[in-house]
Amino acid sequence: MNKDKRHEIFTRLQQKNPNPTTELNYNSSFELLIAVILSAQATDVGVNKATSKLYAVANTPEAIAALKVTGLKKYIKTIGLYNGKAKNIIATCKILLKEHAGEVPESREALEALPGVGRKTANVVLNTAFGHPTMAVDTHIFRVSNRTGIAKGKNVLQVEKGLLKHIPEEFLYDAHHWLILHGRYTCIARKPRCGSCIIEDLCDYKSKELD
Repeated sequence: MNKDKRHEIFTRLQQKNPNPTTELNYNSSFELLIAVILSAQATDVGVNKATSKLYAVANTPEAIAALKVTGLKKYIKTIGLYNGKAKNIIATCKILLKEHAGEVPESREALEALPGVGRKTANVVLNTAFGHPTMAVDTHIFRVSNRTGIAKGKNVLQVEKGLLKHIPEEFLYDAHHWLILHGRYTCIARKPRCGSCIIEDLCDYKSKELD
């Protein structure tokens, strides 16, 4: 895909949604961090239902750490892999209190040192909470990037590097949200909704059964 096509793709995505953001509900960088940890192999809708109850009683490292693993599980038991996530979140809260004065660190290295936080989670927090031009590649973004030809790669790191290299700088801050929303609602996994896609004419993907 050439430079002009990429620029036009993101121009259209921006025109359609000028102020994109995550569908996870949060009111602080800490709430976002916990929500993203919980979102692994879970839907944003499911996470929001759980965190709405959790954050009403505990939305700081101190308060969640005080719940301990058993207490936290009661709030997140509807989310997949909740046992492991509860242990990671409690451990993360303790590290934030001990090493970061209860604040979410604004560095990749420090974020990835937290239990339950990998590169994708760190990228989401850096981008959404702190405004860094990072690219968190999940299954939606991986699929859209390869299908469209915006940035092809055999693994998420290759796609991440390709996106950071090829997306015009003016669009980079919001690109993560545009691509994930496009993959979630239009360029879906089994049968992309090409007929209703605003970038269909710019896309490398050739569907055999266009909607």
